Amino acid sequence: MHRQAVSSSTIASIGYDREEHVLEIEFVNESVYRYRLVPESVHRALMGAPSLGRFFNSRIRDRYPTEQVD
Repeated sequence: MHRQAVSSSTIASIGYDREEHVLEIEFVNESVYRYRLVPESVHRALMGAPSLGRFFNSRIRDRYPTEQVD
């Protein structure tokens, strides 16, 4: 999945698959996680959030099925 680099102290890049509703986030510590069943509206809101880390913690973390990518 193609990820876009972002400006954040915790998140390095973000990708989204519209067909599968999968959000992929690479954190600055280089770990990558996929979040399934994420609506496109949540992805758009994340990309427009003033604080990506704060939005992630309040609206994504622990809310969607998650898997770590090797």
